[in-house]
Amino acid sequence: MASKRRKKIQKPLPIAHWSHSSLMAFLRNPLAWHKRYVEKIYDTPVNPASVIGRAGHYALEHFYSGAAKEVAMSLGLEYLRKVPDFELAFGKATSRAAKKKKRLLMEADYLRAIGFYLARPPRHKVVAVELRGTVPVAGLPLPLTAVSDLVVESRLEPGALDIVDHKFVDAFSKGGATKTLFVMQAIFNYYTVRELTGRPIRRFMVYECKKSRNADGRAQLRRYIIDYTKCAEEFALFHRLIRDATAEIARERLWLPNPSDMFEGEHSFDIYRLGLIDE
Repeated sequence: MASKRRKKIQKPLPIAHWSHSSLMAFLRNPLAWHKRYVEKIYDTPVNPASVIGRAGHYALEHFYSGAAKEVAMSLGLEYLRKVPDFELAFGKATSRAAKKKKRLLMEADYLRAIGFYLARPPRHKVVAVELRGTVPVAGLPLPLTAVSDLVVESRLEPGALDIVDHKFVDAFSKGGATKTLFVMQAIFNYYTVRELTGRPIRRFMVYECKKSRNADGRAQLRRYIIDYTKCAEEFALFHRLIRDATAEIARERLWLPNPSDMFEGEHSFDIYRLGLIDE
């Protein structure tokens, strides 16, 4: 009797979709990625700059939804104040007094940054605010998910849409619109907005708002524009990267730490040392 060939059982992928933050986390530190996006353990404290950025996004979400500037600023400040101490990475500020001082500095940075932005806010014909979704993309093994701060009518191409992203930064980015992180994020947002709206997408615009005042009086807001019609090579590279990253997480592997990761290096090594994640 001829032996029956056994069918190979395909192991399910450990995640249901890719996001920009998930992909960047995997490339930077696979063990920290596994903990957060596969094990879904969210106990790593966030740095104050991230919280300030979230508060700024929250304020702009309300501003572009119709709230007055003062109301939007207050809502962002309220959001920042509600973040509990245990979620924050205070660094060397360990005492109660030091943490209180750090929080006051965070509030000052937030109010300064959002004040810079709202002094002369960019005007758009807004189609959607905080548009989020998960969509399949032809040729990719996993769906993509993204959140777009604003989706607006394009001033460059009638009938098309532009995507707007806001970032609150300590210093303006080097590389501008050619920065790889911006381009990768732009493509995630392109696919989700295109599928969710059914309309052509023309540009991705990043507004960076510098939190500290420029001593020379230069503008606190800088805009970078990525024109999707000029990104054929970037789209091809993106597809290749998604396919390769998916193949990498599909195989049997050891999850090793990256001690040199400036954000999660020590934490990932602690996980590895204690054997908290084991396949």
